[in-house]
Amino acid sequence: MEWKQVCDRGIINGGNLYRFGKVFTRAENGERLKIGFLGGSITQGALAKTPQGCYAYLVYRWWQEHFPDAQFEYINAGIGATSSQFGAARVQSDLLRYKPDVIFLEFSVNDADSEFFRETFEGTVRRILTAESKPALFMFNNVHYNDGSSAQRVHNEIGKAYGLPIISIRESIYEELAAGRLPVPDITPDNLHPNDRGHRMVADVICNLLDRIRTACSGTAACQKCGNNGAADEAASGTCEGEDAVICDLLTGNGYFPLPGGKRVPFEQTPYIMPEQPLTANRFEHYRRYQNLDLPGAKIHGFTADYRPQDGVADVFKNGWSAMEEGSSFEAVVEASCISVQFRRTVSKPAPVARAVVDGDEENAVVLDANFDLTWGDFCCLTDIAEGLPYGEHRLRITIVQKPEQPANDFYLISILCA
Repeated sequence: MEWKQVCDRGIINGGNLYRFGKVFTRAENGERLKIGFLGGSITQGALAKTPQGCYAYLVYRWWQEHFPDAQFEYINAGIGATSSQFGAARVQSDLLRYKPDVIFLEFSVNDADSEFFRETFEGTVRRILTAESKPALFMFNNVHYNDGSSAQRVHNEIGKAYGLPIISIRESIYEELAAGRLPVPDITPDNLHPNDRGHRMVADVICNLLDRIRTACSGTAACQKCGNNGAADEAASGTCEGEDAVICDLLTGNGYFPLPGGKRVPFEQTPYIMPEQPLTANRFEHYRRYQNLDLPGAKIHGFTADYRPQDGVADVFKNGWSAMEEGSSFEAVVEASCISVQFRRTVSKPAPVARAVVDGDEENAVVLDANFDLTWGDFCCLTDIAEGLPYGEHRLRITIVQKPEQPANDFYLISILCA
């Protein structure tokens, strides 16, 4: 296994590198920069022995090692078992408010390969790209190592349309597993979360493209024999070969990464302009999340507001409302066309069961069962309550309808989400 070729194989898209060029210039000048990460449990660092062993921290270390005169801040906004739907709702509070300069985005194993998650992912991407700090955005696709499944198809449609650099773990590391050249237990014990070696390999695939982007932005690998007409002829004749070859048009700075097998991945360096027209209905670009401090007008009977501060973004079971007794109710008026709720599904069973109703529509009530059948831990469950409503004010009512005789835990309502 030639590791460099494996990493190269994972490059899916070059994208528009204009924002990265500005970041690299600032880093070269020794400025202070913030490197952010948004994703699920792998981003959070699941199964890494230490927080410093996860792929996100290793990618952060790449910046420190390559720009020793600059100062970097590490912001990890990964939360296990969460999707880009929640990502769209929390990216502002958990990441963008810190004004990051670079963001690495990944939800491919928590999102499904569906039009719905194509839309939620686009909402997250658009929210990041329109942020005040104008961050450079890099996206990638993790994978289920047992079968190669992920939301890569729909995510990459969005990433390519928005000119993002993209790498794929399926096209790189997973192909080595599928071919039998790399034993699965060497990098993951559960076919999903990498161990320390797996996190290092994921970081390597990401950093390989970062190396190429840095070279492209610096212009140091541009073909010196192509004059002002671009580098196509020189590339064909092999004069630009090399591990980190980047073929550039000397007039525009645009070009491509020459990869194994004759593959060419183009990139651009013209000023970045985000597509005005979304690819989807784009209901989630301005997704809103409400917790107890955001809904002072909520009517609670038997529910208790929880004002405990969070200890980091992954400490999700805070700032909501809890209840135990049958008949306890929560009621709030929200402005939306789509309404979802987050509640805790707990392994400490039995727990109460609730029922959610919008505008008194009992026929379309949604059951919220707080009992979680899996054993890996309590689950922040995001459940859609109503979609396709006429945009405007709607009344959400949640009622405890079943209390166990000897409950082991309460019903915890984490937040209300509205689009």
